[in-house]
Amino acid sequence: MPEEPSTLDAVRAVVREVRDPESGRGLDVFDQVPEIRLEGPRLTLTLALTTWSAPLWEAVIEDMRGKLRAAIPSLQSVEVTRQVQHRPPQKLGELGLPVKSVIAVGSGKGGVGKSTIAATLALSLHRAGCQVGLLDADVYGPSIPHLLGLTGRATMADDRLQPLYQDGMPVMSIGMLIPDDQPLIWRGPMLHSAVTQLLRDTQWGSLDYLIVDMPPGTGDVVLSLSQLVPLSGAVVVCTPQDVALLDAVRAIGMFRRVEVPVLGMVENMSGFVCPESGKRYDLFGRGGARQRAAELGVPFLGELPIEMPIREHGDAGSTAANFADPALAARLEAIAQRMVQQLAEGHAASPSLPDLPVLG
Repeated sequence: MPEEPSTLDAVRAVVREVRDPESGRGLDVFDQVPEIRLEGPRLTLTLALTTWSAPLWEAVIEDMRGKLRAAIPSLQSVEVTRQVQHRPPQKLGELGLPVKSVIAVGSGKGGVGKSTIAATLALSLHRAGCQVGLLDADVYGPSIPHLLGLTGRATMADDRLQPLYQDGMPVMSIGMLIPDDQPLIWRGPMLHSAVTQLLRDTQWGSLDYLIVDMPPGTGDVVLSLSQLVPLSGAVVVCTPQDVALLDAVRAIGMFRRVEVPVLGMVENMSGFVCPESGKRYDLFGRGGARQRAAELGVPFLGELPIEMPIREHGDAGSTAANFADPALAARLEAIAQRMVQQLAEGHAASPSLPDLPVLG
């Protein structure tokens, strides 16, 4: 016996209500629920989501299940089968980058673990299933190659810089173009030219995210980057002590000045737990970034304590090994997930595409 039309209408209403994280539109707009099957009190549907939203896949599925059960109390089971929907990126800015979201990772001062956070953000997104590139734009201290254990020089092929790869993730750094012992003594125009070349001439491929490790401070590279590509947002890294927080506030002010959304703050080196006694020591204080984020109206993405393995893996060029520890991996992945959630909420509040007719 065919299911009541009102029940199917209720399902379709939920499909329209649940937001696609990437576009901010209802899931009906891009035909992201291509199959709905009702058999009495049992509902089975297929949900197609892009790799851009990979860190949020489970959250979207649970949101849909919850809304369906609330809208149709008679349902006894809701089975969701996920599949990947391929939606290529549009080319960004005057450089024509095939990237959906460019994220700057900055700090007000050096020594706060900014590059480690940038690398782990990129690795977290990559592990989740996103197409990710990592650009080391810290021209004065390019440490990303060392953190990831990447050696050698970038080469040219077909007039494009060929990046090095970390488990399939393209990585480019000024450190791959110059000798390790050569200092960079460059003024603004040279910095602008270098950033332009790294962005424009690298063979990135099609990306969901390009994570950019910025130099510390509020200098020329930030201005150049914001002029070359539309930045989707920035993540600001700091440590808990007051002097670092003051510099972080300046970094947030800089991003806001160039109209780059601040997706959140990360508090690094937030306490140390002695492995022998289990006692926690707040060497640089604790909670300062969370408090300052609340005062500034900036999301707080999470905190990372001082962990010996993080330092050891970074020194050994094996930052990816941080994910072998389930507890540490959960912390790192949660920061990336919260960052993507901030982007998704921005898309829902201001969808980037006009309303399209319902497909199917």
